Amino acid sequence: MVAAPSSTRAGGGDPTRGLAGARTIAVVSVLLTLTIALHSMLPGSLGTLVATALPWLGWLLPLLGIGALLTRRRRAWLIVLLPTLVWALLVGTVLLPLGRSANAVPADERFTVASHNVRGDSNAAAASARDLAVEGADVIALVELDADDREAAAAELAATHPYAYTVGTVGLWSVYPLEQQTPLDLGLGWQRALSADVMTPSGPVSVYVVHAASFRPWDQGNRDTMLQRLGELVPQDLAERVVVMGDFNATTFDPAMATLQSAVSEPRQSSPSWGFTWPSAFPAARIDHIFQRGMTPLENRVVAAGDSDHRAVLAVLRNE
Repeated sequence: MVAAPSSTRAGGGDPTRGLAGARTIAVVSVLLTLTIALHSMLPGSLGTLVATALPWLGWLLPLLGIGALLTRRRRAWLIVLLPTLVWALLVGTVLLPLGRSANAVPADERFTVASHNVRGDSNAAAASARDLAVEGADVIALVELDADDREAAAAELAATHPYAYTVGTVGLWSVYPLEQQTPLDLGLGWQRALSADVMTPSGPVSVYVVHAASFRPWDQGNRDTMLQRLGELVPQDLAERVVVMGDFNATTFDPAMATLQSAVSEPRQSSPSWGFTWPSAFPAARIDHIFQRGMTPLENRVVAAGDSDHRAVLAVLRNE
């Protein structure tokens, strides 16, 4: 008797199923590669949302790898390498630790700056100010301040950070004198940013503090206007050393940050981390930043301060 031909291979499954799976893996891999590589070209809210998701897209790569192995098709394994390499080069490098020690640098050459969104109407500005002063910050930027917050923070920092300048919802407190204080509206018609020269023993540092307008899907015009104006303003600053910090309501990879990031850079974290700052209970995005130009980053980390829906950011810079 002649056996009927089998519809599957011995010990295997339907070969067309493996082929279909491999094709699915290939399509997803190509789409993921294009999304990562071209995210900066995506318009408006789509670009912002994809940029926010970029760190999390890395979790798709192991899943694609497992799917490729299950297809038992070598081409599927190889094509998964494409989004893996692109993600590693464009996104994953942010995870590399800074690799420097602030303690190895003399104290008089260290310039420590910190920034925190204290959450309006929370009455927590004083606690945030106190916590950041304890962390050793020479300059403290607080944003989303109301009138009561400003008074509370000023009272808390009066003894340690006697030099202060506040504008609208932002404030700057320093252990060093301030000069050239300037309010900035950045195109909104009301003031949510400022600049000032901090007169350190090693010379002036031009400091900008910004509280960017909120981002809401398909309603981000004010935020983008502020970030664009800031990105145009900072390169015009002739100071040798510049710090730009605050709540930008935009992640590191957001296309709206491109102009600013062409003039200043954000240090990597001191430990392997994305440095997420919001929401404080379970941080999923880094929207609070410290950028710098003309100094050597020694430390950059996220700090728990006060009682806010944001975590604070703190950086130690070599100020020679």
